[in-house]
Parts: sequence; C-alpha cells; structure tokens
Amino acid sequence: MASYKDLGLVNTREMFKRAINGGYAVPAFNFNNMEQLQAIIKASSELKSPVILQVSKGARNYANQTLLQYMAQGAVEYAKELGCAHPEIVLHLDHGDSFELCKSCVDMGFSSVMIDGSSLPYDENVALTKKVVEYAHAHDVTVEGELGVLAGVEDEVASEESHYTKPEEVIDFVTKTGVDSLAISIGTSHGAYKFKPEQCTLDPETGRLVPPPLAFDILDEIMQKLPGFPIVLHGSSSVPQEYVDIINQYGGKLPNAVGIPEEQLRKASESAVCKINIDSDSRLAFTAAVRKTLAEKPAEFDPRKYCGPARDLMEEMYRHKITEVLGSDNKLAE
Repeated sequence: MASYKDLGLVNTREMFKRAINGGYAVPAFNFNNMEQLQAIIKASSELKSPVILQVSKGARNYANQTLLQYMAQGAVEYAKELGCAHPEIVLHLDHGDSFELCKSCVDMGFSSVMIDGSSLPYDENVALTKKVVEYAHAHDVTVEGELGVLAGVEDEVASEESHYTKPEEVIDFVTKTGVDSLAISIGTSHGAYKFKPEQCTLDPETGRLVPPPLAFDILDEIMQKLPGFPIVLHGSSSVPQEYVDIINQYGGKLPNAVGIPEEQLRKASESAVCKINIDSDSRLAFTAAVRKTLAEKPAEFDPRKYCGPARDLMEEMYRHKITEVLGSDNKLAE
C-alpha cells in the first residue's frame, strides 16, 4: 500500500478551508497524459496555486495505476524544480463508481476520492458514500460525495437529463455520510455539448448560443443549510469558442458546442464553491493545437512537434483559469 504523504501529496481539507474563507476556488483539472500534467504543474506552480489533479476511472485505466502513482510523485518534484518550495497537489479520483475502485485508489496513493452514487436511490447513495468515507478517513484521505445528477457525457458518466440537488437533503446526507465536500447540480453539465440549442438563446451580434444561467438560488439555499461546507461544481468547462473554431477550421466537427460562461464560474468561486472541475477545455485546447499543427505541417510525424504546441496552449488556458476565473493564484500556505 502506498501513502500519498510519502509521495508529497496533500488532501483537500486545509486547502478547502482557506478557499472558502478567501473567496476563491481550487482548480480541479482532469488529466490523461504527460503533456496535460506538465501544463497543469507548470501553470499552478509558477502562479503559486494549489491544484487538484483529477483522474477518472477511464483515465486511470488509460494511464495505468502504477504509472499514475509515480507521475503524481514526479509532479510534486517538478513543482519544486520550478521554484515552488511547498506545492499543494492533490491526486483525486473523479466519479468513482464503486467502493472497490475508491479503495484501490486510496491504497495506490490517491489523497482524495469521489464516490458518485448520485444515480442511485437516496438511501443507497448514503450507504455507499458512508462506506467509502469510513475506509478513506482511516487513511486520512478526503472524500467527495454527490447529490443531484448532471446531464452530458464524460468518460463513463452519462445522463440525458440533469436533476438539481434538493437542498432539503443536504444536511441529512452530509451528517449521515461524513463526506468532506459535496458535488451539487445547479445547471452545469459534462462534456463539450453542455446544452441543447433549444435550451439556449442566440446572441444577435455574434450568432453564438448563450446558455441558460446557473441556479444560484439553489446554491444559496444549500449554503444556508450547510454554512462553511465545501461545495464542488462538476462540468464547469467554458468551452472557449476560439478552440472550437480552430478545431472546426482544420477539419473538426463540433457544431453548437457551448459551455458555462466564465463570469458565472467567477461568481460561484467567490461563494462556498471551493472546487471547480475543468476537463473539456483542456481536451479542446489540446485538439485545437494538434489539428492546426498537422494541417499546417502535413509532413510532420514527430509527436513532440504537435504535442508541444498542445501543451503550450493548455498551459495558457490553465493560467487563465487560475488567475481570471478561480482566483487561486498566490494562495499557497507558504
């Protein structure tokens, strides 16, 4: 069994307290490969931001659990190499779907896990989440639970319709399970197609789709019931249209891709929302850079020559999120 502390990682407990008190959110960036990890660590370390490295079940299978352990340890050392003396890096399981998966991640050095029982009947969600919490807490690993269902598709997680979190359930759920943070549904959505065109309005000036606003009234009610408790937003990519345009320009096909407006995420980050998940934006940046490079240099076959620009564009995006959206720069404990 590997301890995350031996890898130089931290859990989310203290960073979430500071985020709530400081009115900002910790970035939770999903990664699948080395280039994404490099870009995340370079941006967060140089900007002195705490960061959560998120790995889905599918990404864990793709990367290999043993390699992930050493990649996380390497990320800590890389951050120090970049001049960040005391990095605060979490390795987090995103959307764990079973006790066995969560236990395996705890045993392999993850410092935080999410158990997503939101699709189960309420009592089953409570029972499963409580079981994960009891095991994880025995190893000082923090646990995120979920109430409410997000629409959209992300790896193995898929739902046609969203179901907002019921504020009347949150106190009971948190009390019975002992979770450290709670993912809620207030209108965010997984993937690059977060909303159907009929859910949006059309901006007459740009001709682009404008998504419906988030349900901040539900967030406010949840915060009233759970004052000071860490809240998490999933499915919070903004789907930057410049990336979508580049992809479409160079042979891609992403019609009507639309995300969460950054001003709404900025507003959420100033509340009890202390963790905001971003995955699709990274995928879009990577794909945009690769498509552009290969279209402009069709004879290129060295992966470094197209993965390098992809890494640079992702780093630029991560820096923007940290400084302009989440406000987590210069928030390390040191």
